[in-house]
Amino acid sequence: MTTATEGEQARGFFGHPRGLANLFGTEMWERFSYYGMQAILLYYLYFSVAEGGLAIDKATAAGIVGAYGGSVYLATIAGSWVADRLFGPERTLFYSGVLILLGHVALAVLPGVAGVAVGLICVAIGSGGLKATATTLVGALYEDGDERRDAGFSIFYMGINLGALVGPLLTGLLQTRWGFHWGFGLAAVGMAIGLAQYTLGRKNLPESGKVVPNPLDGLGKVRAFAVIGIGVAAVVVLVLTGVVNPDNLATIVTWVIATAAVALFAVLLLSKQVDRVERQRVLAFIPMFLVSFGFWSLFQQQFTVLAIYAEERVDLDLFGWQIPPSWFNSVEPLFVVLLAPVFAALWVRLGERQPPTPVKFALGVSFMGVAFLVMALLGFNQGEHVVPPLLLVLVLIIFVLGELCLSPVGLSLSTKLAPRAYTAQMVALFYLSLALGSSVAGALAEYYTADSEPAYFGILGAVAIGLGVVMAALTPFVRKLMNGVR
Repeated sequence: MTTATEGEQARGFFGHPRGLANLFGTEMWERFSYYGMQAILLYYLYFSVAEGGLAIDKATAAGIVGAYGGSVYLATIAGSWVADRLFGPERTLFYSGVLILLGHVALAVLPGVAGVAVGLICVAIGSGGLKATATTLVGALYEDGDERRDAGFSIFYMGINLGALVGPLLTGLLQTRWGFHWGFGLAAVGMAIGLAQYTLGRKNLPESGKVVPNPLDGLGKVRAFAVIGIGVAAVVVLVLTGVVNPDNLATIVTWVIATAAVALFAVLLLSKQVDRVERQRVLAFIPMFLVSFGFWSLFQQQFTVLAIYAEERVDLDLFGWQIPPSWFNSVEPLFVVLLAPVFAALWVRLGERQPPTPVKFALGVSFMGVAFLVMALLGFNQGEHVVPPLLLVLVLIIFVLGELCLSPVGLSLSTKLAPRAYTAQMVALFYLSLALGSSVAGALAEYYTADSEPAYFGILGAVAIGLGVVMAALTPFVRKLMNGVR
């Protein structure tokens, strides 16, 4: 018989488990710090020294931002491995949050390239650990077959976007008033608040989050840390010898991520701990991984190409006051916050009649294609600061429609298709599609110029719509491999 306490725990947060409130808040503050910092990062890299920046070439700066974004989600592999083999999801999330905080502090107080290097490395590794484990813990709040699951992920996703909405507004304002380091400092304060509230609410998280699903034995730990040490040493040597440098960073990170994705798929498909049905579900995830990669390759350009576009091509004058270009980073999360409850309610209301996940993926990438075709049309309006800001806002709203069809659903799907022995690492695979898209979004900036806009945006938009058509056509085959998972 269910006790009152268990009932409150099961439906203590808008009809969802109370632990969702803690994870909602933690992710909100982490995204406040992450997107608040990222909104001003590209400008910090390429603005002149007189403007408080580092005066790096724009294409190189965009490549660094893309490589950093890709590295964040590449680090989900390390974070998920630590969760699955060493500490369990709950403790891994806490330690990752501490590392993120240290990274933001480094950006705020250390000058020049040294602050960028130390800060971005800490934030990337910490964010990778937090992203994989937070999603795993949300999935652990629900029993198999619980119809609230997708709605719960949509609510969780709304928390992400509340932080992403407010972060760029405040860090961008501080950056324009007092300088970049004040903006980075505010990001550090946000992460500190997130860590504090996570600590206070840890008691409401599921007990399964404290369990290490597939622990290493003593010898296994020694081998693992030896491999990690060799890997770190190799990276240091490559950087010091100039083999890896700012100009080729995005390309190298792209190949590393692609290799990691292939390797992780191989591990899941070949593992003896994965049974036949689980293996088929992993196979079903492959085409959706590719569609997700295509989606994020376009979506993540809001931090590279679209950030440059906002600063150079959009009319930022508002009755004599200059709109901080970083504020456009808040448009997309604003409409996610407004529309996420609508999508969550829609999926719950439709129940078994809602579109299957492959169709949602097809819709998501197709919306991105439409957004880029609109950008292609805007490209025929040549000149600096001539594009009305509301037109860029319209494009970002279309981004939102695509994101809500694919991203929260993809997070949920990765937990539903995951083999039992590799839950966090399956989530990491979804984030690897985001990582690959992020790094490619930085590499593509090399081909963007104001003169090439119609062709640049038009070709990418057409490819995205083509991906959506192919995914829709493959839906019956993919659903069969999913073995009953919607």
